[in-house]
Amino acid sequence: MTNRASRWLPTIVIACMAIVSAIGIGHAAGEAKVPVEILELDNGMKFLLVPRTDKTTVAAGWVAHVGSANERPGITGISHLFEHMLFKGTTTIGTTDIERDLEIIEEQERLQEQIRLIYRDQRERWRRGEIEDPFAPENRTEEQIKLEEQFQALVEEQRSIMIKDEFDKIYTKAGATGMNAGTTNDLTLYFITVPANKLELWFWMESDRLSSPVMREFYSERDVVYEERRLRTESTPTGEFDEQFESMFWQSHPYNWPVVGWPSDLRVISKQEADEYFSTYYAANNLTAALVGNFDVNEVKKLANKYFGRLPNRGAKAPDVVTLEMEQKAEKRMQAECDCQPQVEVRYHTVPFMHADSYALDVLAGLLNGRTGRLYKSMVLDSEIAASAFAGQDSRKYGGAFSFGAQTKGDATPQQLEDGWYAQLRKIVEEPIPAEELQKVKNGIAADAYRNLENPFFLALQLMFYDGLGDWEYMNVWSDLTLAVTAEDVKRVAEKYFAEDNRAVAQYYRKAGSGGDEEFPELAELEPELQGPLRQQLKQLKSMGDPEQLTTILGQIEQQKTQAPPPMARAFEIMESYIRARIEELRSEEGSEQ
Repeated sequence: MTNRASRWLPTIVIACMAIVSAIGIGHAAGEAKVPVEILELDNGMKFLLVPRTDKTTVAAGWVAHVGSANERPGITGISHLFEHMLFKGTTTIGTTDIERDLEIIEEQERLQEQIRLIYRDQRERWRRGEIEDPFAPENRTEEQIKLEEQFQALVEEQRSIMIKDEFDKIYTKAGATGMNAGTTNDLTLYFITVPANKLELWFWMESDRLSSPVMREFYSERDVVYEERRLRTESTPTGEFDEQFESMFWQSHPYNWPVVGWPSDLRVISKQEADEYFSTYYAANNLTAALVGNFDVNEVKKLANKYFGRLPNRGAKAPDVVTLEMEQKAEKRMQAECDCQPQVEVRYHTVPFMHADSYALDVLAGLLNGRTGRLYKSMVLDSEIAASAFAGQDSRKYGGAFSFGAQTKGDATPQQLEDGWYAQLRKIVEEPIPAEELQKVKNGIAADAYRNLENPFFLALQLMFYDGLGDWEYMNVWSDLTLAVTAEDVKRVAEKYFAEDNRAVAQYYRKAGSGGDEEFPELAELEPELQGPLRQQLKQLKSMGDPEQLTTILGQIEQQKTQAPPPMARAFEIMESYIRARIEELRSEEGSEQ
């Protein structure tokens, strides 16, 4: 398994977690509470334990309470970079000669410091207009070329003493599955499923990579992240425009830079900066672990103290994000042309995670979404101006947004979709919301609750995800607060937040002469709110040209598919089908070239 490929899948898992939040899957309803036992070590690390003795495995993982919002200009993307680096091994895993390994890393850092000084001069030349791009290969100086040759020699020497992917191999040999990680604006989580009789291996492996990580191939992996950015953002039809829209929407908050980071920062982040970031945000008192499956609680407590108890406590809480979003005073609007299906997004500033109004906004999304929801009925079925339409509340740790999005059908325009959305808003505010319609949304919340709580993997993910946002107890209070939402509450939040001067609008038109976006007809089988994230993933797949990388991703998806709750299982099947087709296409091309 290559780290590059294995790091790709979490975008699907994180997208699914966002969808879980948006459509109310997996939140305990009524008496369907999650019986969590909490353990806190002396060093401040917390464990959330849910024993399931009828299982044969344990879904295990931990969340670092750090994401891109904790970064600063100059090191954007560093949180996501750690998602890659912590699979490189430790002082005991990943090398045949740790002493020389560490010496090489020090020598590499000395060379990189000299290269960073050259980049400083190159940026000055760029500011004076002497060069177009400070990072372009053709603008490298003779000194930089020499330094890079010396650095590459050290890279090759280090690789000669590395045991590649040993972290993965140890787990796989023990029967573990689904090892991966994911980064959002607010958190970074690491997860795996292990056989119940291999749980102590998990405690040793995870505590080892937290207590003695070795940042092997730091700069090579930084380049991998740069390439990942190109695939996810620059090589997709709307990727760069979506990024621009996000940055435009968030005026002052750190949410205005992408999780993957700005490209100029990814060129110059240093290992020293990474070491300082790790010591600050990966201290024991900034971590929470979650275990769901077949284990003895008393034994787990002993293992937790034995292995994770050795992690240092930073002595103080990690720095909080203190820059709040400025109140928007005027509408923001963006119009773009791309090789895509014409579409629109209308987004409003709302509220963060667990805010009192977030529950009414979730219910509003429930009224709008789904095949019986207002958007599908009005735009897809009745007026036939949309191929798909969705709405959702995104409650992040420090701020929130409510978005409407739709793709055109036939000759419809983005403006027609936008006007259709405003018409629906007026109905919400001005007309009575039938009691039976509101109750149907609430019934859906209750019906989904038990189903998803049965799945250890997704339950563990939710415990980590919500704890990373601020409080895992959200799982046990969400339903009661949501079921208490009234029609008047829904009208109130719609009127309060969906004002013209509080919105940002992005209209995407098809570029002249382009073929347009592929329809991916299978997506029509899914709930509308699932279609957008999956469509973006499928577009990324089409830009990938390495069949081995795709094969690794396929294996990851096959593992996760068996654990996915019903609303998401079909999404994984569609992804699997497209990956198989892409692999076959690439191998056919290879055969024809030989």
